[in-house]
Amino acid sequence: MRKGQLTRQAILQRAVQLASKVGLAGLTIGTLADDLELSKSGLFAHFQSKEALQLKTLEFAAASFVDLVVRPALAAPRGVPRVRAVFESWLDWPRRDPLQGGCFFVAAASELDDRPGALRDRLVAMQKDWLELITNTVRTAILEGHLHPALDPEQFAHDLYGIMLAYHHASRLLADPEAERRARRAFDRLLLSARSAPSGN
Repeated sequence: MRKGQLTRQAILQRAVQLASKVGLAGLTIGTLADDLELSKSGLFAHFQSKEALQLKTLEFAAASFVDLVVRPALAAPRGVPRVRAVFESWLDWPRRDPLQGGCFFVAAASELDDRPGALRDRLVAMQKDWLELITNTVRTAILEGHLHPALDPEQFAHDLYGIMLAYHHASRLLADPEAERRARRAFDRLLLSARSAPSGN
């Protein structure tokens, strides 16, 4: 990797850290230049506009999530082991890639849910892709005979997402020391239900 590419990667890593604190809307070439003690003109040469910087930062955060969560989970054996690996890898993500502002995507979703534009559209596409990956992992577990054949994979993905959002809220906002234990119990119950009966019944 060339020196220029290494510099860009380091800049984007810092941009993710900064955006986790000030939000994507608060991330500008000026604020990032001040944070990095670089010239605005130097950063402008990399990104050309505030919007481009914000979009590249979102993409960089997504690539990190794929590296730290998705790939390790997909390396697990097909079926329930992979479903559980998705949960475990997702749960462990904040420890493996700690951000001062917590989960980058939870914060971005809260910030962008009522702000139409390219940034929101890209975040929505990313979240739908993640839900579809979970759904397909569950479908495979059904085909492997690990889960009930009448299980609704999309409902399972929705419920798992709800567990993780509740975990984030409990651990970050409420500082609940039982947050992780409760998330694990909720997941175990969801998985037990998925083995024996259709989700939602």
